[in-house]
Amino acid sequence: MTHPTTLPPSTDPAQHPAVFAAAFNSGRPELLARVYEPGAVFVPTPGATATGPELHRANAEFLALGLPITVRPRHTYVADDIALLIVDWEITGTTPDGTDIHLTGTATDVARRDPAGHWHYVIDNPFGTAART
Repeated sequence: MTHPTTLPPSTDPAQHPAVFAAAFNSGRPELLARVYEPGAVFVPTPGATATGPELHRANAEFLALGLPITVRPRHTYVADDIALLIVDWEITGTTPDGTDIHLTGTATDVARRDPAGHWHYVIDNPFGTAART
């Protein structure tokens, strides 16, 4: 896993999932936090939402797996400064404690362009339309 100290912000909504993956794969929560706008909503499990400190704690649980994420954007739909992103993703490997993990999903995410032209997640829903657990 590489450990960059900075990441370029996304200026193309279709590239935002790649910026997210680079931030996630850095293992650095402060870089991952930059892909979200203030007040963003994260859906760590179907039917549950997290914002603010809870969002960062929920993401920290995924980061603690110590495994990289791969993303494959499927669709990007843009209306002015709002984008709907449909993204297939996967986290696979063995965690530091020896647990084999295989997580996959199709995210339905919403991003917004800020005044500087950079995209940030408003809603990060990695499990898309999955039923509540």
